[in-house]
Amino acid sequence: MKTKTLKPLAITFALGGIWDTVAGFLYIFVIGTGRIIDSPPMDPFYAIFLGSFFLCFAYLQILSSFNIRRYAFNVGCLIIGRLFYVAVLYYFMFFVNGFPNTFWFTGVIDGVLTTLYVVFALKGGLKVKDVFLPNIGRANTNESFVHQT
Repeated sequence: MKTKTLKPLAITFALGGIWDTVAGFLYIFVIGTGRIIDSPPMDPFYAIFLGSFFLCFAYLQILSSFNIRRYAFNVGCLIIGRLFYVAVLYYFMFFVNGFPNTFWFTGVIDGVLTTLYVVFALKGGLKVKDVFLPNIGRANTNESFVHQT
């Protein structure tokens, strides 16, 4: 029986990590009241605080992508997190008076990443429980986008 490949999911997950690395550096060094981007206004402490979380998510995604089948649960966590972010962002942009649309493009990028995670996970043969429940006691098969000999 041939196992379906999860390489597209692993690569997309790593790209999501790179995107979160960029976001982390932007929040740490560029975003915050009195900085280059200060709309919506945010105290620099909170911008740095958020940036540190983005860097943690980036680390998690990039390293998980090297054994994506084993760490498929992390994909589910990021699907939930990105969907929540997109929903909250667009809710505020459309329904809260005066909220700036500065970060509309991040909603698009996160929406595309989430969609690709779902599509590539399903095409790769993962089940919903693989993505949203930790892999406890199931067979541990290694698959990464780095060729293993």
